[in-house]
Amino acid sequence: MKKQRNIAVELAYTLPVEEQQTELVERKGLAHPDTMCDSIMEAVCIALCKEYNDRFGRILHHNIDKGMLVAGRTMPQPGGGRVIEPMKIIFGDRATYTHNDTVIPVGEIAEAAAKKWLRKNLRFVDPEVNIIYQNEIKPGSPELIDAFSRPVIGANDTSVGVGHAPQTETERLVLAAEEYLNSNIFKYAYPETGKDIKIMAFRKNRDLMLTAAIAFVDRYIRDNKVYFEKKQIIQDNLTEFIRCKQQSIENVTVQVNTLDDPARGQDGMYLTVLGTSAESGDGGQVGRGNRVNGLITFNRPQSLEAAAGKNPVNHVGKIYNVLSHEIARRIHKEVSGIREVTVYLCSQIGNPLDEPLQASASLILEEDMYLDDVRKDVALIIQVELAYIGVFIEQLALGKYEIC
Repeated sequence: MKKQRNIAVELAYTLPVEEQQTELVERKGLAHPDTMCDSIMEAVCIALCKEYNDRFGRILHHNIDKGMLVAGRTMPQPGGGRVIEPMKIIFGDRATYTHNDTVIPVGEIAEAAAKKWLRKNLRFVDPEVNIIYQNEIKPGSPELIDAFSRPVIGANDTSVGVGHAPQTETERLVLAAEEYLNSNIFKYAYPETGKDIKIMAFRKNRDLMLTAAIAFVDRYIRDNKVYFEKKQIIQDNLTEFIRCKQQSIENVTVQVNTLDDPARGQDGMYLTVLGTSAESGDGGQVGRGNRVNGLITFNRPQSLEAAAGKNPVNHVGKIYNVLSHEIARRIHKEVSGIREVTVYLCSQIGNPLDEPLQASASLILEEDMYLDDVRKDVALIIQVELAYIGVFIEQLALGKYEIC
């Protein structure tokens, strides 16, 4: 195991997020246009990794992180509306189309991966009818392609990945709320709810307010009265769910679809035909949604890298962001006396991935704990995780880590 000379362990002179007066956390659910875009482009990346491995025994250069979802047009109405214009998925950026005189059908692989994801995750979207697919994936530049043929594949960029642990109670509740609302059991009980769900949590001291946007599916809504009755039932249900999960939070307020206005008739309801705002209201783009921990955590350091669709071989925008969270979780779990940890991994283009320019951990300790009590243990975990980064990359290429 290489001895790392570029590991720093230091104290963070700030309050733990749990003790800060205010906290903001957001999650964009499964059928939110941005999450759809991230998830589909990541599915394409995993499919290409498999194709390259099956054909050539290794992963070739690709990055599918410039994808877009163009909103379609629908006419929702109580009792069931119609689709006027389908949505469009644009696959973007770079991939290897030929290797050793073998042609790889990149466009076909991308389209097949997208359709598979849509069939699995969106019950009202027909991937053959409701989506148009546009392949704008181009071959990579000679230098970037050559980097994959070198004995040691170095970092593709100079960039920083950041991760943290543990989750705050607000973060846990936001994740739990979205997963509950999009669970099979909830959809069985409330089939009128689509999977386009967005949750924003605002905590002030021990009071928590959740604002949820939930796309309703028009075929299950007979009229204005039914919509608002169902919305109130779902709001009460979600409130009770959060109250059963809360620990130190004292007061919980849940509000659903706050743009609604009963006086405006059909226009005052959040109705969709297919259960996603991407059908008409909003487009999506890779990198505008959740970070690799599934959340947008405004009180914490975050990377602006769009991890979804980036190759898992040398693209540090994906590798270091996911790995930094894994390292942070392990440090918090295995080293006693740490209240909160933030891990930063900074790459230098061309250098081996197991030799970052800098790897650092910023710690908030329990009372009566000192940095010297934990420094060696924290540094050792970072060193070990970097030493086994090859194993981590293999798992990443197989889709073993959720990144949106």
